[in-house]
Amino acid sequence: MATSAGTTKNPPGIHAADSHDRIRVCGARVNNLRDVDVEIPKRRLTVFTGVSGSGKSSLVFGTIAAESQRMINETYSTFVQGFMPTLARPDVDVLDGLTTAIIVDQERMGANPRSTVGTATDVNAMLRILFSRLGDPHIGSAQAFSFNVASISGAGAVTVEKAGRTIKERRSFSLIGGMCPRCEGRGSVSDFDLSALFDDSRSLNEGALTIPGYSMDGWYGRIYRGCGFFDPDKPISEFTKKQMNDLLYKEPTRIKVEGVNVTFEGLIPKIQKSFLAKDREAMQPHIRAFVDRAITFSTCPECDGTRLTELARSSKIAGISIADACSMQISDLADWVRGLDEPSVAPLLENLRQTLDSFVDIGLGYLSLDRPAGTLSGGEAQRTKLIRHLGSSLTDVTYVFDEPTIGLHPHDIRRMNDLLLQLRDKGNTVLVVEHKPEVIAIADHVVDLGPRAGSEGGTVTFEGTVDGLRASGTLTGKHLDDRASVKSTVRTPTGALEVRGADTHNLQSVDVDIPLGVLTVITGVAGSGKSSLVDGSVSRRSGVVTIDQGAIKGSRRSNPATYTGLLDPIRKAFAKANGVKPALFSANSEGACPNCNGAGVVYSDLAIMAGVAIPCEVCEGKRFQAAVLEYTLGGRDISEVLQMSVAEAEEFFGSSDAKIPAAHKILVRLVDVGLGYLKIGQPLTTLSGGERQRLKLATRMGEKGDVYVLDEPTTGLHLADVENLLALLDRLVDSGRSVIVIEHHQAVMAHADRIVDIGPGAGHDGGRIVFEGTPAELVADRSTLTGQHLAEYVGA
Repeated sequence: MATSAGTTKNPPGIHAADSHDRIRVCGARVNNLRDVDVEIPKRRLTVFTGVSGSGKSSLVFGTIAAESQRMINETYSTFVQGFMPTLARPDVDVLDGLTTAIIVDQERMGANPRSTVGTATDVNAMLRILFSRLGDPHIGSAQAFSFNVASISGAGAVTVEKAGRTIKERRSFSLIGGMCPRCEGRGSVSDFDLSALFDDSRSLNEGALTIPGYSMDGWYGRIYRGCGFFDPDKPISEFTKKQMNDLLYKEPTRIKVEGVNVTFEGLIPKIQKSFLAKDREAMQPHIRAFVDRAITFSTCPECDGTRLTELARSSKIAGISIADACSMQISDLADWVRGLDEPSVAPLLENLRQTLDSFVDIGLGYLSLDRPAGTLSGGEAQRTKLIRHLGSSLTDVTYVFDEPTIGLHPHDIRRMNDLLLQLRDKGNTVLVVEHKPEVIAIADHVVDLGPRAGSEGGTVTFEGTVDGLRASGTLTGKHLDDRASVKSTVRTPTGALEVRGADTHNLQSVDVDIPLGVLTVITGVAGSGKSSLVDGSVSRRSGVVTIDQGAIKGSRRSNPATYTGLLDPIRKAFAKANGVKPALFSANSEGACPNCNGAGVVYSDLAIMAGVAIPCEVCEGKRFQAAVLEYTLGGRDISEVLQMSVAEAEEFFGSSDAKIPAAHKILVRLVDVGLGYLKIGQPLTTLSGGERQRLKLATRMGEKGDVYVLDEPTTGLHLADVENLLALLDRLVDSGRSVIVIEHHQAVMAHADRIVDIGPGAGHDGGRIVFEGTPAELVADRSTLTGQHLAEYVGA
């Protein structure tokens, strides 16, 4: 990559420093970008539009933001850089006029079970200092109020040098922490169902252990079999009390197994460290299923779920303990802090007030500080990260947002727009990747990428004003003013899914009959209780398939074919046609190229410099051994099959030469969700957020169930793709299934057969059913915020 050099002559009266008013990108080729040239005005709000997979994120995040961060990292010493992530130089010819980039993305806020909204935003740190100064009784420093610090005490002899003599002295120490000793600061305790850990009628050698990864062929199984603490041929039901205690609870002990020094540890502490250290949502599906089956979580009886010791809860300010403060709705906590007046901590109180008010301003006042960070939706996590920047004094910064309206009701989108404009008006450059017309409408500058997705995208189809986009004739321009109309006829429900006395989170003993056999949309402002109703009372029922917003897991070796299970029937068909093993057709198994181990590229680690990935010279990036590529199916080898697009593969595996019904069925679902352009062997790491959402939707649609629950399926979808989604939902309902959608998009609301509106507000101001009926009735009623916005949308 090159950067421009030299000076340019400026018009008379213009200072040279004032001429750098644009971010200039020339020849960007990151992912699917095709030599993109674009100029972005500084200190303006620029919105990047285009269908999902058109290259928006590649240009904004993969090129502009990535290069800004890489260049900032290079200003640190090589010693410091050694501790920082190394960023590759984007594939671009010229990048001019960059400023410091702050990325506010949709990544979930970590899955550490001890991470909460309060710890993630430093509000807990400020509260701990506040209580350590003003709490009555005074119990110690800020650590005494931290559920991440355990109380420790100790005593012993120490050796000190005094006046040339060595003297032994007795010393003792104590550290007061706030961590509840029973639950270790987690707020919940776990009980194990031993029947899910092992079959006690069998011996270890007969495969008694039923824990994932604990087979007798693996290292865990071999350690338990060869530890010597019990007979591996003896049924577990015949173990003595001591043997059973060793199997379940023994402390870490060094032993030798098969000539190797290893550590033996009881099953329960081992499971707690390996499985329960992660948040449930971050677990692999088979691990999550095991944890759900084997372990029951209940509120810690000692701290009542507050995570804190009795001592920490005893210190209060104006009758409120730190546990009470963290469990309050943030809007209420902000009012409480505003009522405190103590000059000795005035700067701390002012900072705390500003941060809590920022939560309210950004529409998150319904959260509480003790809410686990891993339970926040993508939109909530993004807005929580934004709080750090709202009160910042920095200017001339580039803020980069990835669909900031995700999870927001139309009522909340207006508030988000105000925040984006506020950041811009402070003198910052604001770059937003977005599909919602409400956000596109406030842009000073629009860059539209396309014309389609994947290999058919990657070019700038329009650059200019919103009015110019509207008249441009591009896909976005054509659909910008699309407004769905309310359905004239709606389906009649065939039954109802009864919910009685729902009180999860902020729900207030809700009774509702969710119609079956139709398309039902559950809506309401962010934080009103939609997900609480569905997750707490619907999703866990038998026959219900839930497709949530959780990120799909996968490394650079994962691709749509492996994620959807498509590759399994393809491997078997190749093996059957050629009389060999299926494992030969896996780039992660026996068929892998020995030089690159099936990666297709060879990685060179250059320490503090970004690593270099060079296409493998042996397999030429095909990932397979040459001998494997000699085997064909329908005239194509496995490498050529993985290079096919979904649409090509659907036609190929539906033909007589290479007909595979199981593979064809999966490919039809991928085409149905609008992913026909994706290559089936394309790494998951290169997929956009919208593509991942639809890939997940296509995969889960294959599961057997009578009721489908979709949590904001329009996430990451272009205006044009929403029409395809609605057609897909109609096909599901027409096939005899019930579809329940949690959604804010007005086009989906207008298309529904029934709407359940929850509100009227968020947090404790919500949690009630404020409307049940058809979209036409909601528009005519207009008694709720949703009704008012839907009426405005359809022009009623």
